[in-house]
Amino acid sequence: MNQETRGKVENLKGRVKEAAGVVTGDRALEQAGAKQRADGAVQENLGKARRKVGELVEEVGKAIKK
Repeated sequence: MNQETRGKVENLKGRVKEAAGVVTGDRALEQAGAKQRADGAVQENLGKARRKVGELVEEVGKAIKK
């Protein structure tokens, strides 16, 4: 599983945890979910950036071959 996908999964798990904390009134669970969601979003964005850089490097490589 790549970094972008792992980030999406962590983001989703964090959202579920955060919502469960809101529903149950468990402030600690809500905060833990919010942190996990934020960490997942960062990881997902880093994965996207890495993918885009990789795509750019491939394009440059193709251009050089021509």
